[in-house]
Amino acid sequence: MTMAIDGRTHQAAPGALVLGSDYKALGIVRSLGRHGIPVWVLQDEHALAGYSRYCVRTLSWPAVGEAERVRYLLELCERSAIEGWTIFPTDDETAALLARNRRALGERYRLTVPRWDVLRWAYDKRLTYRLAAGLDIDHPRTHYPQTAEDLQGLDVRYPAILKPAIRTELNRFTMSKAWRVEDPAELAARYAEASALVDPSLIMVQELIVGGGACQLSYAALCREGQPVASVVARRTRQWPMDFGRASTYVETIEAPDVEEIAARLLAVLGYEGIVEVEFKRDPRDGRLKLLDVNPRVWGWHTLAGRAGVDFPYLLWRMTSGASVPEVRGRSGVRWVRALTDLPTAFGEIRAGRLSVAAYLSSLRGPIEFAILATDDPVPALIELPAVLYLAWRRASARRDLPESLATAVPSGQGASR
Repeated sequence: MTMAIDGRTHQAAPGALVLGSDYKALGIVRSLGRHGIPVWVLQDEHALAGYSRYCVRTLSWPAVGEAERVRYLLELCERSAIEGWTIFPTDDETAALLARNRRALGERYRLTVPRWDVLRWAYDKRLTYRLAAGLDIDHPRTHYPQTAEDLQGLDVRYPAILKPAIRTELNRFTMSKAWRVEDPAELAARYAEASALVDPSLIMVQELIVGGGACQLSYAALCREGQPVASVVARRTRQWPMDFGRASTYVETIEAPDVEEIAARLLAVLGYEGIVEVEFKRDPRDGRLKLLDVNPRVWGWHTLAGRAGVDFPYLLWRMTSGASVPEVRGRSGVRWVRALTDLPTAFGEIRAGRLSVAAYLSSLRGPIEFAILATDDPVPALIELPAVLYLAWRRASARRDLPESLATAVPSGQGASR
């Protein structure tokens, strides 16, 4: 494939397909594009990544079943002569799609996710916690009721949360990450509500580890055969909502050897290949780290790592291409902010007396990476707010057009992005 640059024709490096077009996808597009790698975006309901100057081509990512999406990718490869390109998923479902169809897709593309027999331990949180228990890794106390009647016999610690084990479909339960409940009556009511949206066997009842974003810690790494090649540790200092964040709004790189040690042990047992974020929360009751999630694809703040010296998408592209990948650790003291969501989050903390105006302003000092704003790629920042408002309007319109019995299955607001 060739590209025209400054009026001259150049042979392009093998390119990349990004499955999705939200701000996580935008970070991948910028990372690869800045290295001269052609990037095509398969656009979903979001818009940001397609407006990047580094996006060579935008196509519609069909909102259909898994078999149809696999067929679409194979046909796209055939008609567009992009064999050997690397595919990047941006959510759990597209990561699972690539892993489950590794044989068919791997013959045409380079895949960035581990095999399904590995990835499923991250994809299904029931398996994640089973693995953690087997490795003596702390995690929140979790129950797995199969019916509403099962709730009666559970020894639930309140406050608690209802949480989906997997997110195979989008609705207000799966998009919310978790629903908080304060007592048995609220648990029963919310369980009935969730059961109308997903298979009841997928609903977990879990103790809520109290504490805000300062207790929320992550280990991110690029692994080869379970061993980290590149890594960084971060604290999700501000998130929305603050108690069990659906999305990060302000993140800092830190040093936390215990986070690194526990996460590395987990990934070594899995023999993990590719990029991953392992999320913990430090329980203020006992100071111990509790495993929350394992995300087998890019996460919301992944561009922070690039500012800290670990450009995960580019390093992953190099690894899948057979190129050498240097061992590197991200430096601490680097910050990341998504201004659109951090400003109201910080305002809420200031009103609650948990954050001063001076401390907020000080948190924005450099070195800092903005989730959307970039001087070499300004258009996504200009269209972010209109795009968010349009998406909210479109989702609200979809709910109004549905029968009442179906309207609750249509999500509202922005998609959850860790």
